[in-house]
Amino acid sequence: MVPESDYLGRWWHVLEDGRVQCDLCPRDCRLHEGQRGLCFVRRMEGGQMRLTTYGRSSGFCVDPIEKKPLNQFYPGSSVLSFGTAGCNLACKFCQNWDISKSREMDTLMDAATPEAIAAAAERLGCKSVAFTYNDPVIFAEYAIDTADACHARGIQTVAVTAGYIHAEPRREFFSRIDAANVDLKAFTEDFYHTLTGAHLQPVLDTLEYLVKETSVWTEITTLLIPGKNDSDAEIESECGWILQHLGPDVPLHFSAFHPDWKMTDVPATPPETLARARKRALAAGLHYVYTGNVHDEAGGSTYCPSCGTCVIQRDWYDIRAYQLDAQGACAHCGSRLAGRYAKFDKPFGRRRIPVRLEAPV
Repeated sequence: MVPESDYLGRWWHVLEDGRVQCDLCPRDCRLHEGQRGLCFVRRMEGGQMRLTTYGRSSGFCVDPIEKKPLNQFYPGSSVLSFGTAGCNLACKFCQNWDISKSREMDTLMDAATPEAIAAAAERLGCKSVAFTYNDPVIFAEYAIDTADACHARGIQTVAVTAGYIHAEPRREFFSRIDAANVDLKAFTEDFYHTLTGAHLQPVLDTLEYLVKETSVWTEITTLLIPGKNDSDAEIESECGWILQHLGPDVPLHFSAFHPDWKMTDVPATPPETLARARKRALAAGLHYVYTGNVHDEAGGSTYCPSCGTCVIQRDWYDIRAYQLDAQGACAHCGSRLAGRYAKFDKPFGRRRIPVRLEAPV
């Protein structure tokens, strides 16, 4: 196990009573000496805010970019993925609980400097590096430094996040990010309050900020949980908000829930629920809607919104056909699809390759 780091955090201030308030996310944790925030990885020590996971990781893997999921950010490319531990949400349905709930189990077994990660991505032929598995918001300092090292080598950066972050650190964090997949957990405040211990509006604010005020390529994922956030009314409300506030070109992924963490009594999401949600989202006017965690070639493929042609045919993470040019223009009608594209070579495929970075790269 890699020992905890003692890195000075960037977003905090001292209160009149001597406590430290963390200013990173809307939880505004106020800590006494030695106390940790809800994320568990930021603590008050010596009157300062310290990040305990800088340079520590739960592991590194080379993945297909579609696994993030990002279907319109250099499709077919590979991404070096890693996370740390902890989370600033308390989702009862967490699908990565062994990593995010690190106070029960510390799984940080690998270590790497930002420069080592960037060098490894370059050596492994990865187009990008993804901050994922747990939420990169809580290790923002480590992610920012790693992103700077990646950009120095021409490597893109990806954040897979719940988007629960304050405005000031949000500007600094996303200024280093090239693409993001934001988990929009549901579209009711009651769901966020009851099942995540957080609030909906800060996430909506992050989405609007990303799409309207940055160049970050943004996709959205909603994990549909039977009986919790999968009603037709809620799906239609979510899609209507996306269309009105973000526009029709932001891809939306509906993903299947499997029983885990503190919701093992809830059944897995039927494939029919995802197909129904996708149909309603397309009918609402969204151009790019996907299904995930199920075998669904139609729901995993990309279609030209102008002529309806399947321009990227996918079977899970395998690309079986690709009909876009280097600028993302449809080979049939010439319309340019939203996203980030390059010359398409041999796709990485559906492999997942674990790597270790402890030794110098």
